[in-house]
Amino acid sequence: MSYLLKAMINRAAQEKADQTTLDEQQEKVNEVRDLVGGSVAAEMASFLSDGTIRRFLRARNWSTEQATKALRETVKWRRQYRPDTICWEDIAEREDEARRVYIADYRDTAGRAVFVSKSSIKCKTSVKEQIKQLVYNLEILANSSDGEQEEESVVWLTDFRGWTLTTTPLSLARESICIVQNHYPGLIALAILSNPPRIFESFWKIVRHFIEARLKERAKFVYTDSPESHRIVADMFDLDKLEAAFGGRNTAAFDMDKYAARMKRADQARGASNGGRSK
Repeated sequence: MSYLLKAMINRAAQEKADQTTLDEQQEKVNEVRDLVGGSVAAEMASFLSDGTIRRFLRARNWSTEQATKALRETVKWRRQYRPDTICWEDIAEREDEARRVYIADYRDTAGRAVFVSKSSIKCKTSVKEQIKQLVYNLEILANSSDGEQEEESVVWLTDFRGWTLTTTPLSLARESICIVQNHYPGLIALAILSNPPRIFESFWKIVRHFIEARLKERAKFVYTDSPESHRIVADMFDLDKLEAAFGGRNTAAFDMDKYAARMKRADQARGASNGGRSK
């Protein structure tokens, strides 16, 4: 068994031992919903599900006060940004950008959704549009996880081959981290950074200061030419489905028509409609 898998199992066992009982958790969920306010709960009923509130509570060490404060900030952000209205048709250069950043059509061996980004494909959109695409994908991932594996339900795979200092502007990295940590806490189970070049080390030393400890410990570096990294990947994925860029055996071309249809179904499932959205 690989070191990473052992660490994940040990951490999960410790968290299970330390967690409050289900009844106590539900009491805290109900308390936070009351503290947020009945009008807000009615306005954003689909967002303020038990699963969402539980994720915010766990991210704030089950402090109802801190979770309520964080949720109120997210409610303000959602009113302004309106992430629930972003649709597939709103994504700029979507036929190119979806090849660069996408939700995979397979899951890892733990049943978690897989979110993929590839630095080797040059981005054709602005930072603003890249943030919109990130939020769009996070909304789909959060919506699909609610009611199933509500917490830590996503593995984020990033292929860093071809990455340079101009690939990821610092402003994009900071805003992306802020959105993931503050508005979608507890969603990311593991972030796998595959084949980062040596120059990435300097960038990581800066970026890691913006990342909360809980999320930072979920970042793992792997290299496809490393036997240990290969064991980690083989433990986590069906190699016949995993892309070759990450050490898998899947070399199939990206099917844009199939992907677009899947995203439109996801939009329909979460009731997304741009409704004149101007962002």
